[in-house]
Amino acid sequence: MAKPKQIYVCTSCGQVYSKWQGKCDGCKEWNTIIEQAPEQVRKVGGSRVVKGNIATKRLVDVSGSTSERIITNISEFNRVMGGGIVKDSMTIITARPGAGKSTLLLQVAQDIASQGLNVLYASGEESEGQIKNRAERILDSVHPNIWIHSDVSMNNVLAVIEEIDADLIIVDSIQTFIMEEHSSRPGSPVQTMECANALLHVAKGSKKPRAVIVVGQMTKDDEIAGVRALEHLVDAVLIIEGESGEELRGIIASKNRFGSTGEAAFFAMTEKGMEPIENPSEYFMTDREEDDKVSGCALTVVREGTRPIIVEVESLVSTSFTPYPSRISENIKREQLNTLISILEQRGKIQLYDKNVVVKTTGGLKLKEQAANLAIIMSVVSSEKGKSIPNSTLFIADIGLTGELKRVPTLEARLREADRMGYQKAYVARKSIQRDLKLKNLQIIEKNTLSEVIWSVFEEDKNIPF
Repeated sequence: MAKPKQIYVCTSCGQVYSKWQGKCDGCKEWNTIIEQAPEQVRKVGGSRVVKGNIATKRLVDVSGSTSERIITNISEFNRVMGGGIVKDSMTIITARPGAGKSTLLLQVAQDIASQGLNVLYASGEESEGQIKNRAERILDSVHPNIWIHSDVSMNNVLAVIEEIDADLIIVDSIQTFIMEEHSSRPGSPVQTMECANALLHVAKGSKKPRAVIVVGQMTKDDEIAGVRALEHLVDAVLIIEGESGEELRGIIASKNRFGSTGEAAFFAMTEKGMEPIENPSEYFMTDREEDDKVSGCALTVVREGTRPIIVEVESLVSTSFTPYPSRISENIKREQLNTLISILEQRGKIQLYDKNVVVKTTGGLKLKEQAANLAIIMSVVSSEKGKSIPNSTLFIADIGLTGELKRVPTLEARLREADRMGYQKAYVARKSIQRDLKLKNLQIIEKNTLSEVIWSVFEEDKNIPF
């Protein structure tokens, strides 16, 4: 009997093709065409679309989700997952090579196994010996509830899941596995989506819900390799940020159906694996005494996920002996730094046309919020003047091109965190506070312009403004 001819369907618009191609002619999307069996397609109004079961309910009649969570002893991992691993969920975690994906997942596997649950670690990239060597390096002892399967056949992995009755399945990485009924190469859109769909069926099966965590390879553009449909398929997408030579690792939830999108967790990469940083504010600051006078430093409060974090910004201003002074920063975009320097020169009346300016943060945290802009500028002013800013002072505001201070979101939560940690002053934009916060330690100083802030911090003994 002849094997039925396969067809290819765009997951975005339903356009059908006789062979695979990268771009859909109908919706113009890339990498949305997947392989389908002919019997899965039917005619509707002259066009062919994928079959689907029609089942409609009133929203008020639908019962709410009762998904249970597996709570680990890794507090930061619980945070980024929204409170723990949901049993009938599928999560994808991605990062650059060497960022610590496999290390973190082995630690999670050890923790879950110690709770009496069976864990399957399936790897298509590493041998069983390689995985064992890493486990012995980062774990005190390998728990017997962890099962290892090194193979690229997803069919075999599915059989092993049933055989050991796994509660948590870790797949490293999804782009290396194949379904044997498809002839495509590993990592192709067809194989990747078919393997992912098979795992999704395992996770949400009615017989026994299981948690699935898959590793996704990252491209040079810092995106998950393969089709975008893979990200839509899973329940959560976690991205590990941090270079292989750095200690700090941040995990960001770019998607989470069971928690807050944008939630962040912080780890330190050590010889014993990923160690949670439970108080990031202490990690992103230099421990100084109140009497220590160091110029070029300013403190701010940024939001990483749902929590505020105190961050120290450091600047170094030096004389340039070249026609084009350097503007260097590892933690903010170069265009943003150039914009802030232009505002400082024009609105703050501090000339830096012949100065090199270097900006960084303690701990290497990337500043993604505009709320840190005032602190960046004040650290530059402090370095240029050679005058220190008190260690108990914070700057929480954005700055417009006019030199005016702008309000920032969730300001009250930032101020409460600063007050809890014992800071004494916080410079914010005028009319940012709508009610009395009843803070114990923190004095809120509202200013309208950058010049007023510089005047207040450095020039209190003079009577003329900038």
